[in-house]
This record gives sequence, structure tokens and C-alpha cells, in this order.
Amino acid sequence: MNTHTFISEEEAIRIDKWIAEQNPNWSRSHVQYWIQDGHVKVNGKRIKSNYKVKVDDEVVIEEPDVEELEVEAEDLDLDIIFEDSDVIVVNKRRGMVVHPAPGHPSGTLVNGLMAHCDDLSGINGIVRPGIVHRIDKDTSGLLMVAKNDLAHVSLVDQLKNKTTKRRYEALVIGVIPHDKGTIDAPIGRDPEDRQKMTVTEHHSRDAVTHFQVVERFDNHTHVACELETGRTHQIRAHMKYIGFPIVGDPKYGPRKKNKFPIVGQVLHAELLGFFHPRTNEEMIFRAPVPEDFKACLKEVKKI
Repeated sequence: MNTHTFISEEEAIRIDKWIAEQNPNWSRSHVQYWIQDGHVKVNGKRIKSNYKVKVDDEVVIEEPDVEELEVEAEDLDLDIIFEDSDVIVVNKRRGMVVHPAPGHPSGTLVNGLMAHCDDLSGINGIVRPGIVHRIDKDTSGLLMVAKNDLAHVSLVDQLKNKTTKRRYEALVIGVIPHDKGTIDAPIGRDPEDRQKMTVTEHHSRDAVTHFQVVERFDNHTHVACELETGRTHQIRAHMKYIGFPIVGDPKYGPRKKNKFPIVGQVLHAELLGFFHPRTNEEMIFRAPVPEDFKACLKEVKKI
């Protein structure tokens, strides 16, 4: 680990932006991870990425050593929708975890990607190479993956600037009376269950979901949900909040046994759009709902 010390001569500039300007090899996204992990101190104290530097601030940066990837590559059946030298778009199957974590050391999308190619961005460290955003284990659909740091920074910035397009399809319990709507409600950790998210004003972040009815059934509704923000479990928590939880959702749905032919929530990331990080061309990808989702739609027609 290398230590770097700087004395600021500037005022009112975000610390992450200021540090990235001190060394051409440091990207702003890299710096934000360092700050988050406590590798940056200003005048001896940890700070957040939105801290504004002041004249004569002493900024100490502990640049972490580059770690070799230790996650094992596995030859998995991946549904690659698009790939070039910068980006991969993959249609993740339901039941697959995105990256290794306690309890899921193998069989993840990352394990499969490592066998598929050897050029994934390293910004997210040794267990999440290339991963720009995630979808839950039992949510299927489209994900974008960065093959280099330039692409990673660009795609992360697009997510932050809300220029990406992400549309999901879901089957919810209950009949939504209005054809479309917007759920603008902040989301934070559920204080009673730290594995769940909930709509709250306490330690929360803004969250906006737009929805539109695709089809109504006697006791269910097929909806399309478009994300304006991308919080953890956002669609699942928001649909529960308005009284229409997603069918099969083990965290946010009813506790009664799921009678549908599916494991997990009936939720699919159907559309993904972004600007190519190198050419700036707008790219739109679609993946139709999988067979298990279609089976649930057939089932509700019988109820």
C-alpha cells in the first residue's frame, strides 16, 4: 500500500473529484471506493465523497495494492445478448447470484464471466470484476458488465445521472385500478429486518419507480416498471408499499405458500438502455420474459 500526502490549494471542490485530478491513473470511481473503505483522510479524519476541500487541507491517501483475482472461473451457460471490447450485456437467469458472497462462493454470474473472457474491469475488486449494477438472485433479466475501467466509470456515471433505461415486468397481487403511476418514496433499511428495505424517511435515499399496467386479471396485475433510481429491492419494496406485492416474493409478499410454478418473485428486467462508453451511441436491448414468467401469466388466467 502506497501513501500519498497532498496539501490543498483549492476551495469548495468535491474531494473525490479533487483527488482524481492529482493523478491521471486515478479514476473518480476508484477514489470513491477508497473513501468508502477509509483509505482517505482529511486532517486526520475520515470523510465522505461529497466533502468539499478547503485551502490548506492535508489529504492523506492510502492507495491499496492491486489484488489478484482469486474467484474461480467456471464454464457456465450464459445468455450473452451483446459483447464488444468494452461492454457485455447478459440475460441473467432466475436463481443465479450476480457475484460471489458468503453462502454463494461459486456458480455466480461473475464465475461464468471469468471463464467467458479475461478482460473485466477491476474497479469493484476481486469478487465483483466488471459488475456495474446488480439484480437479485431470483430476478431474471438484463445486466450490463464493464470489460475495462473506462467503460466501468462511464456506465456508473450514467446510472448516477439517470440516463440509463431500465424497465422490468412484474406480476403483482391485486388489481391496480389506474393505468399508470409514479411511486416517489425514499427507501432505507428496515430497522426490524436488516435484510429488507422499506419506505422510510430515516437513513433513506430517494427512490422513484414509474409503472404502467400491461394486463389485468381477476386477482392480479401484469405491470411494467421503469426505474428512475436504482435502490436495493426498489421495485419489490415500492410495490409492497402501494399494496400490490410481487407474486412469489419471499421477502415482501404474503407469508402463505407460493402456489405458482416459479421460485422467487415474478420479476424480469426486460429492457436495458445506455450510451456506449466509447462511441456514445445509444444502445437498447430487450429480453422477453422467460418461460417460468409466462407460466405464471397462464396460471392467473385460471384463478
